[in-house]
Amino acid sequence: MTTSDASSDLWVFGYGSLMWRPGFEFVEARPALLKGWHRSFCLYSLHYRGTPDHPGLVLGLDRGGSCRGVAFRVAAAKAAITVEYLNERELVGYAYVAKTLKVGLDDGSKVPAYCFVADQRHRHYAGDLELEKAASIIMDAQGCAGLNRDYLINTVRRLETDGFLDKSLHTLLTEVERQTGLIDQGAGI
Repeated sequence: MTTSDASSDLWVFGYGSLMWRPGFEFVEARPALLKGWHRSFCLYSLHYRGTPDHPGLVLGLDRGGSCRGVAFRVAAAKAAITVEYLNERELVGYAYVAKTLKVGLDDGSKVPAYCFVADQRHRHYAGDLELEKAASIIMDAQGCAGLNRDYLINTVRRLETDGFLDKSLHTLLTEVERQTGLIDQGAGI
């Protein structure tokens, strides 16, 4: 484990589903800001939020900008098992690279946090898709973890709970709602 030694706590930065479904024990969760990376629906999902025949999109950290999220502090005694869990959850089948990056906490301090960034060289890297295309993929996809649009909705809700607005996610959600309305009205897409 390269994220911390056995005697120190581990910080984990969540910016997508880890914010609202971490799946590991933690001592505290605090709003956090990561600079130099932004949240983006830039990775195709062939399992959790899509299938090989009908891929969905999931969030990744892509270079540039900044990203609000949640920093989870994990007790040192649980650090190794948490990293093992996270690597199994996030690295298997996805285009992520595990990194330790400095995040700013709400009290102004900075901590090294374990997080997952998008691997732009991976075949599942979708890049910066046009709004209508991304919305169409998200609206129609479903994987073993459920509807792709629920992933978007849950992320937006968690950010709002913490008092943050991610304008790009709200714009994407508005477009998903618009396209869903067209289908509901029988207009098709």
